[in-house]
Amino acid sequence: MISANEYFDGNVKSLGYQSATGKSTLGVMEAGEYEFATSLHETMNVVEGEMLVKLPGSSEWVTYKAGEAYEIEANEKFEVKVSGQTSYLCQYK
Repeated sequence: MISANEYFDGNVKSLGYQSATGKSTLGVMEAGEYEFATSLHETMNVVEGEMLVKLPGSSEWVTYKAGEAYEIEANEKFEVKVSGQTSYLCQYK
């Protein structure tokens, strides 16, 4: 079953699905600043555009571009800034 998700007043939207490798979401973020919380381990793959990310326990912002990925453990918070529409694939463990 495909699920539709919407966050931050519609500025982040995704479609959730189950594949052979597990649960994933494919989404798009509008330009803005966001704080996300995890309940599962996440691997965030940037598909198009770029994200400026501050990972848990870090004070530095790191840029991730299309084709790059980062990981966040379960039960953590992280911050994201995007300057234009950016698409992503988030895979959960």
